[in-house]
Amino acid sequence: MRALRVPALETGRIACKCRSAIFRKTTSLTPAATPDPADPARRRLLAAGALLAQPGAAALAQAPPREGVQVGPRSSFESLVPAAQIEAEAARGYREMIAQARAARRLAPPEHVQLRRLVMISTRLRPFAGMWNPRAIAWQWEVNLINSPQVNAFCMPGGKIAFYWGILARLQLTDDEVAMVMGHEMTHALREHGRSQIGKQVATQGTIALLAGLFGWSNASRQAANVGGHLLSLKYSRDDETEADLIGLELAARAGYDPRSALSLWRKMEEASKGAPPAFLSDHPSNPDRLHTIAANIPRVQGLFERAPKPEQRFGPPLAG
Repeated sequence: MRALRVPALETGRIACKCRSAIFRKTTSLTPAATPDPADPARRRLLAAGALLAQPGAAALAQAPPREGVQVGPRSSFESLVPAAQIEAEAARGYREMIAQARAARRLAPPEHVQLRRLVMISTRLRPFAGMWNPRAIAWQWEVNLINSPQVNAFCMPGGKIAFYWGILARLQLTDDEVAMVMGHEMTHALREHGRSQIGKQVATQGTIALLAGLFGWSNASRQAANVGGHLLSLKYSRDDETEADLIGLELAARAGYDPRSALSLWRKMEEASKGAPPAFLSDHPSNPDRLHTIAANIPRVQGLFERAPKPEQRFGPPLAG
């Protein structure tokens, strides 16, 4: 198979309920029943009272809601799989993929303008990753650009990011749109959607044999398809996708990228999906309400964007053709 050449460097176009306690005086001579301390409702009331008695509790109860998007709790299935093991396997799979791209002369060199563009945007988004996953503070982030016509990008657990040339060139992404893609992909890693899906598989199989084989916890042989490759082939649920859209929107806005560009990004993606859908949409299922949901959440992050320092350097998309 003839190796594709990385195009030459180019200049910039690339979420107390307080129950009122109404104490009524009674004229009855019958002693009032002593509340059962084991009663769950009483325990909750006592706990709430103790909390409100704490210094500064009134201010806490009146604290304004969090600025930014609102998403639900993380999946409980992720607790079935150790995060460190998933990250280690993801790193191994990423290294293998990068080595293959390098051997095929498809890996962009560090000085390539489009790789420098991706690195700069990731550097602006990464400081806000710890808000969504404390482990991300210690991740060894990496960014690579692979010369392939695929319209695709991903971020593996542990912060391993890759963009394919096709998503930049075919969609002619602006910096703000690249930031939306990157924020979306980073969210899949930060909210550990892949770890959760593997946890679901373990739960539904009702056995830890899968983990033993994958992670070498026993003498069971590793399965032919390693976790790193498995993570790359996962198909995200629509709930995962909505979460990635919203948190990615906030990450990019905090980094100084216009959240309104998420709308233009997904319009471009929809246009590109006519005929044969791009690889990105094959494992990132679209939702008919996606644009509406994004538009409804832009006001939640608009203030963050307006106050954020803006990038001093701007790039453009690759030359078309």
